[in-house]
Amino acid sequence: MFTGIIEEIGKFKGLTPAGELTVEASKVLEGTSPGDSIAVSGVCLTVVGMTASGFTVDVMPETLKHSTLGSLRPDAPVNLERAMQAGGRLGGHMVQGHADGVGTVRARTQTGNAVLFDIVADEEVTRYIVEKGSVAVDGISLTVVEARGNSFSVSIIPRTLAETALESKRPGDRVNIEVDIIAKYVEAFIARRSGREGIENALSRGGFLLGEGE
Repeated sequence: MFTGIIEEIGKFKGLTPAGELTVEASKVLEGTSPGDSIAVSGVCLTVVGMTASGFTVDVMPETLKHSTLGSLRPDAPVNLERAMQAGGRLGGHMVQGHADGVGTVRARTQTGNAVLFDIVADEEVTRYIVEKGSVAVDGISLTVVEARGNSFSVSIIPRTLAETALESKRPGDRVNIEVDIIAKYVEAFIARRSGREGIENALSRGGFLLGEGE
């Protein structure tokens, strides 16, 4: 489990045909051992090897299919976060490190002291994104400014921009997207209930719909 608060910007150093991905890093190596989890641009991966200047992880074909990891260029910046420690502060939101899909930056606009990113993605991803809800973009916990159709926008403050790989993203660039896990659980719950007793009763039984006078 992760929080979406990026600890370090690492550098992608390579991906072998066997699926071994190497990242240059320093801070996230502290207290890390082979077998531990590190989120690389929002994708939870298991460390299989370490050196004084980086770490190696194994990446499955399924992960490459649903993320941007397979298209990274040498020395591309990647967001890094170690797994959350029990008892630590949850500064962002609950992030699993399971990319739901890939989005494309459609526009990048300076708005006051912030930068507004407009991102487009498949409906299978955007259906779970709501205004003022949470979304992880390349592993960064962000609040949705606006959601419409198959696109959504997020506003990035200067600190976040400076300390994450989003600073290098421009229109046309691709990003990993993980939607809020709660939205997926609610949908699954309602679908199962509504199949047996109707959607209104399912919503009511789940506490999502109040009865008259409540």
